[in-house]
Amino acid sequence: MMRTIGDNSLISVTMGAFLALAASILPVHAQTAADAALNMANMLDGAGGGVSRADQLAALEDAADAGQPMAMWQLGIMYENGEGVDRDLVKAFGYFAQIANQHADAAPKGVEADIVAQSFVKVGDYYKQGLPDAGIPVDAERSHALLLHAATYFGDADAQYRVGLLYLQEDELGVNPLQSARWFSLAARKGHCPAQAQLGQLLFHGIEGIEPQPIEGLMWLTVAQQRCAGTADAGWIGDMLNTALASSTPEDQAEASSLATTIAPQFAGF
Repeated sequence: MMRTIGDNSLISVTMGAFLALAASILPVHAQTAADAALNMANMLDGAGGGVSRADQLAALEDAADAGQPMAMWQLGIMYENGEGVDRDLVKAFGYFAQIANQHADAAPKGVEADIVAQSFVKVGDYYKQGLPDAGIPVDAERSHALLLHAATYFGDADAQYRVGLLYLQEDELGVNPLQSARWFSLAARKGHCPAQAQLGQLLFHGIEGIEPQPIEGLMWLTVAQQRCAGTADAGWIGDMLNTALASSTPEDQAEASSLATTIAPQFAGF
């Protein structure tokens, strides 16, 4: 079964059985698409919880067959993680690819844009790791193209953050701190707390062409720590902030704290 994305033919896959893939779940700081899909599942479940799981699955499948991206996304997540169904990565990938194939040119600010963008990210992850048993070789260039489509066309904050990370790795997009800071800034201003932390780190220490900006760097690190509290990212963000605090002046700390309180909330993503 061949699948392509738009006119660029970014995906060309033979769907068949393949070995287990350690596919990632939507990050805790990028839950908009997952929340939308969960709302659909809750709606299908009925106010009194009287709809059986089999009926719920059938309703989701009917909605997916009718072309509803939220239903496809929910089914992809269910099959990817074995939630209420037998784990089936072939079906999971198929649903994510179908969303991307059919909605590559969807309105970037539309109601389903988050789900479409995250589907591009998902499919890009499959190409990054490679699925030889499904006819998918490791293809970093294609993985990058899928991620960049989500980051540029859809302006997805999580995709923008991940592009920023790629510009810090020689074996990915090459080390380019200025480009990395640009992408982190785009995501940070949308409330993406890991991006806020990475941007703060770069600004605090300075990068080629940009002098260190300890106050602004501390501000972003402080905001990131607050936004990511209680998440899997809290530990490394706290370490970054503590290291920066240890080498900063009390005056800079006070000004950064004030900025975090008065200015940064507009970038909190609420």
